[in-house]
Amino acid sequence: MTNAWSSAIKHCKNCGTAVVRRLPDDGDTRQRAVCPACNTVHYENPLNVVGTIPVLGDKVLLCKRNIEPRKGFWTLPAGFMELHETLAEGAARETDEEAGADIQMQALFTVLDVPRVGQVHFFFRAAMQSDALNPGHETMEARLFSEAEIPWDDLAFRTVKETLRSYFADRAKGEFGFHTLVIS
Repeated sequence: MTNAWSSAIKHCKNCGTAVVRRLPDDGDTRQRAVCPACNTVHYENPLNVVGTIPVLGDKVLLCKRNIEPRKGFWTLPAGFMELHETLAEGAARETDEEAGADIQMQALFTVLDVPRVGQVHFFFRAAMQSDALNPGHETMEARLFSEAEIPWDDLAFRTVKETLRSYFADRAKGEFGFHTLVIS
């Protein structure tokens, strides 16, 4: 695996000096953004995207995005995890923010690595407690879809498509598993 540097870190967050790219003095084997003035090593790690597969009866809730990227395309309710929350808390928060859906969290269902964009996506199964929805500003429309109605060609992200494929395959088997995938 290459370590191409596309760092967004330009200055030290401790002292403001412009950082340099080099191996840290601590024996690290990867080049990092290092402050030449105070020797602070700045690590860049993948972002966690957390979401749910909200289900009511035989239908799945999707949200039409009102923001870029992929504005106008359908997605599962999901977004970036915040500091000081668990995966499940973040997924529930995103479901509330994007769809206004009342859910009961279930098991973690998919973990999808997307190294090209430095993200890891986590989707939980979730049982909707009612069909009441109150989408937030990031969502144009929130709607329940049967499997036959899923707008496969208008899904925003491959992680959503793969998660839905796994969900419907497991549902057909009558048993839900845990799925991992690397999206290259």
